[in-house]
Order: sequence, then C-alpha cells, then structure tokens
Amino acid sequence: MSEQSSSRSHDIFESGDIFANRELVRVGHVPELGRVVGRDDEINEVGGALGPATRGGPPETTIIYGKTGTGKSLVSRCVTREANRRAEENDVSLQYAYVDCSDYQSETQASREMARELISHLGTDESVPRTGISAADYRDITWELLEKYAVDSFVVILDEIDKLSDDQLLRSLSRARESGKSDTFIGVICISNKIAYRERLNERVDSSLQDNELIFDPYDAGELQDILEHRKDAFKEDVLDDDVIPKTAALAAREHGDARKAVETFYEAGRLAEKANASRVTVDYVDDAITQAEVNRFERLVSGQTPHVKHILRALALLTEDKQQSRFKTAEIYDLYERIAETEETDPLSYDRVARLLKEQSFLGITESEHTGGGPGEGSYLKHRLIRDPDIVLGALNGE
Repeated sequence: MSEQSSSRSHDIFESGDIFANRELVRVGHVPELGRVVGRDDEINEVGGALGPATRGGPPETTIIYGKTGTGKSLVSRCVTREANRRAEENDVSLQYAYVDCSDYQSETQASREMARELISHLGTDESVPRTGISAADYRDITWELLEKYAVDSFVVILDEIDKLSDDQLLRSLSRARESGKSDTFIGVICISNKIAYRERLNERVDSSLQDNELIFDPYDAGELQDILEHRKDAFKEDVLDDDVIPKTAALAAREHGDARKAVETFYEAGRLAEKANASRVTVDYVDDAITQAEVNRFERLVSGQTPHVKHILRALALLTEDKQQSRFKTAEIYDLYERIAETEETDPLSYDRVARLLKEQSFLGITESEHTGGGPGEGSYLKHRLIRDPDIVLGALNGE
C-alpha cells in the first residue's frame, strides 16, 4: 500500500450524516404532485385545462404569468405528468414535451427540443438530427411521431416563452390541426415572467389562443414554510434544528417570495453543515447559506463573461470594499483595473472599451450606472455601483 493511500483515515466517498435524499432539495427536481403546496387553485386551473385531454378530448391552451420561483414551471410539469398517468388509466394516449426557451431561444432549437422530448416520453429509439434541417422539418418529425404512435393529445410546455426569438412555433402548434398538419389534439402551456407577453403576439396567433390566463403571486412565509416542510425528508431524522425551516421561509418571504431560492438556501444550509462535519443543521448555517447561494447565483451570472469583464468587476468590488462608498467614476475603476490586468500579466483594454463594458454590465443588471453633474469645468460623468455586496462579487469571482 502506498504512503499516500495509507495516510487516508476515512472513506473519501463518505457523504456525512445530514442528507437522506438530497434530490428532494435540488433545484430542477420535479416532485410528485402531492408535494406541491400553496398552489391548490392554480393546480385546479391547469388540471381543468388538461382534463378533457385525459378523456380523449382537446386540451386547452393556457398562458401563465408570474415572477421567478412562484411555481409556474413546477405546477405545469407536475399536473401535465399527472394528466399523462390519468389518460393511461382511461386508455387514452396523452403525451407531452417540456421546452425551456431560455436554453432553446430560436425557433429551430425549440422545435428540435420539442421533438426530442416527445421521443423521450414515448420511450422509442427514434432519433432527431442535431443540425442540418429547418424548424419546419423538426415539427414535421413531431407530427409524424404523433401519427405513428396514435397519440390522442399532445401538450407542449413552453417555459420562458418570451425568450423565443419569434412566435412561429406557437403559431404552428396552435394551428396544426386546423392546417391539416396533425390529427392529434394539441394544447400549449405558455409560461412567462412578463405579464405583457401576450400583447406582442401576432394577431393570428393571439386569436387562436383560448382566454385561459393565470397569474402566480409570490409565496408568503406560511406557504414557503409548508413547501420546506414537504421537502424536509431530504434530511435524516433529527438533524434539523426547529428554527431552520421557519427562518429560511421568513427570510425568503421578506426578500423575494421565491420558492426556488428558498429550497436552494435549505439545501445549501445542509451542504454547509455536511462540509463542516456537523451533526445538525442550525440557523447559523442558514445565514451562511444565504450568502453562499448569492455567491453561487452571481457566479453563474458572470461565468460566461470574459476575463477582462471579471477584472473590471473585481476592481469595482475592491474599491467598494476599501473606500466604504458605493459609487465610483469610470476613471477610478479604470485605474485599479489597469493594475489588476498588470498583475494578471495581460494587456489592459482601452479606457473607452472599459467604459462600454461597464455600461453593458448595467444593462445585464450586474451594476448600476448614473450620470452625475460635476463641478465647474467638469461637466457630467458616469458613476457606477455594484448591485450586490462586494463580498458576494469577490466570492463568486474567486470561485469560492
């Protein structure tokens, strides 16, 4: 046995004594319908829209609005999955596809993903070309599959539909039966964070939609507490302090009413306790988790940015931390950015280029820029500030 191997005194794959089933508190997990709480009215509305399809009739198209983390996607996916099961019990074929339009923003990408999702749920080994064909061709594959497998009803969930580059896919789905493309009844659940989404639709598309519109309000503290209570069996028995769930729910309700962020904080608190080899999850880990969750979200936000943008953000964060003020001139940021670039052994960008990049970060919601009137002879100039705390920004840039 090597010296390195013998020096290990523990199982490197041991995961600790905190989690029993961490999948229940991972973002993206779609639980059973019975675990979805605080949305009974909305579940009934979506269920009513899909009800006819479980008996061989046409599903109704529905538009759902609401802020991020209000349960729009969760309810849509859970109810549609349940409708699929109910249809099977009735000897009816109801199939569905979920398309996240923030990932598939073009008509072609979204049409391809719709076909791939349908194949996945049909359980067939059919294949879909990744490239080389048009959006209409991908939809033709979908129509052919619906006919080949005698699908009675097809429900397409278009999440964050406002991110789609145009409304051609929605138009094609809403008119597929009328135009003779498919004999299958087709319904669409359109999910948008923007309540004005429908106003931008083409008149012909809008006229083909039913008037089923739902608005999901942010969760309150009681609803968030119920959501976390229904997920607490993700943890082993008796590892959660009594105050962990109420505090997580109260903080989430006060700041955003976002269930996704609340569940993320809940999971992160457990992960931090696990990392510290603790035997219990206490409220102290909740405080740390909120900070870490912000770091994680910001890290995802800037992960695709260029190294120079990260240097610029680091300069602004360090200035904010050091000077105990929040707003800085472009020139002040540029001076520190130059020194950081030199430390990183890279040639700094020009002043004008850095000024443009700062404006871009403001557009992306990472920073905030405003014109300020200078004194005599100065004229007006821009000042910039971070929207998040500098420790969160630095933590994300350091990959903590």
